Amino acid sequence: MGAYVLISVLILITCILLVLIVLVQNSKGGGLASNFSSSNQVMGVRKTTDFLEKSTWTLAIILLALTLSSTFVIPRSGAGPAIESEVRDLIPATDVPPVDMQMPMQQAPAPQELPQELPQEPEN
Repeated sequence: MGAYVLISVLILITCILLVLIVLVQNSKGGGLASNFSSSNQVMGVRKTTDFLEKSTWTLAIILLALTLSSTFVIPRSGAGPAIESEVRDLIPATDVPPVDMQMPMQQAPAPQELPQELPQEPEN
């Protein structure tokens, strides 16, 4: 259970970081990189967009790996068969023989004949 909670928290943190990184980006080359217009910057405009793109791909791959690994640590309870047996105990047993679905269905009895004339309703 502890590993599942840890992976769930890591997935949540990764999702929040991924959303923030994607919101900072601009599809037309603007975004965070367009705010750095001074000539004395440490990272150039191109390096900023490269960093944002690489971090987006890295976070996406981390998210994929975490979600796939979470399937292996999902807590499973062994109560499945016990619950099924309790339900079977609640169902009343009947003496109906099991139906063989492979056998053709027997001919159904003919419906009762309806009278030819329907009784007349009394007139008022």
